[in-house]
Amino acid sequence: MPIRYVTRLVGLAMLILAMIAVVGWRYGNPGSVRLLEHHALELPAPKGARDRHLVAVLAANDGTETTDFMVPYGVLRESGKMEVVSVSTRPGPVQLHPALAVQLDQTAEEFDAERPEGADIVIVPALHRPDDPEAIQWLQRQAESGAVIVGVCDGVLTLAHAGLLQGKLATGHWFSMGKLGRRFKDTTWIRDRRFVVDGRLVTTTGVSASIPVSLALVEAVAGAAQADRLALDLGMPDFGVSHDSDAFGLSFEMMLTIARNAMTFWNHERLELPVEDGVDEIALALSADAWSRTFRSSVVATHPAKRWVRSRRGLVIEAVQDTDATETLQSMMGPSAAALDDTLVEIGERYGMPTAHLVAMQLEYAW
Repeated sequence: MPIRYVTRLVGLAMLILAMIAVVGWRYGNPGSVRLLEHHALELPAPKGARDRHLVAVLAANDGTETTDFMVPYGVLRESGKMEVVSVSTRPGPVQLHPALAVQLDQTAEEFDAERPEGADIVIVPALHRPDDPEAIQWLQRQAESGAVIVGVCDGVLTLAHAGLLQGKLATGHWFSMGKLGRRFKDTTWIRDRRFVVDGRLVTTTGVSASIPVSLALVEAVAGAAQADRLALDLGMPDFGVSHDSDAFGLSFEMMLTIARNAMTFWNHERLELPVEDGVDEIALALSADAWSRTFRSSVVATHPAKRWVRSRRGLVIEAVQDTDATETLQSMMGPSAAALDDTLVEIGERYGMPTAHLVAMQLEYAW
């Protein structure tokens, strides 16, 4: 089947999902509540003889959300206050969605063999299969070992499937809250918080909450002054928990934008983001993620000669040499977190402001 028809069918499917999401958000989660008191994020001391907390950032090889994975990895590595290891469920490259691919430090099996005591903190991004049995079994073992488990965005679905949220307070992406409330009724679902802490379990709202929760982890480990300095360096001065859940949901105008962008397949573009050793993986993730959510464009990372490049903070990212991209995007400049605002402006200039607002809504970003 020609790719243009596949794209068209995908667009129609996404439009249907968007309509279901509107119904689910407005009417499907009557049990969600507003939490009046915020529970501060506190971490136990590192296990054993460690002098630093060991963080494992998990990814499933067949699909892991781009920003959910790359941003916590980059922010926590940048802090210099924790040992950060990327862990895949199986050997081989990890396909990120909606864009990019990476090669991780260890498999879960290798991690367990080297660190039988387990991680101190585990980051769980949204997985393509939230009920992935390999991810669930590994998470259950990590939780039993006393690790703090952080579900970023729809990573909360994997925590729920693992049985870790029974009787707990939790939150999630606005798109999923209706489904979460209906399926996991033994969890109290919280609104108006970027992230929610319940003991050794932490959950967040949408994709853009990956930076605030990462900075909160830095604050818990190294103190408020260190977290504030890092936030300013990254271009994210506000990483508090306050969040207006009512601001997020798909309007009729947004559904029309999805339909228009998806159906005009002859205007779809393949854009390339040049990468090289030392690329800022936080900015790269935010930019590639945003451009890939327009329903008009897809993004590929490119390098003229190398298949793999190593990012500023040590992540190995796949690049391609030959591409049929229609245009090369500009290099990402400025503070890491500013890449999202910059990209949304560029999307608005290229495809119109309704598309830019649609992208921000998907990322649950107040823009």
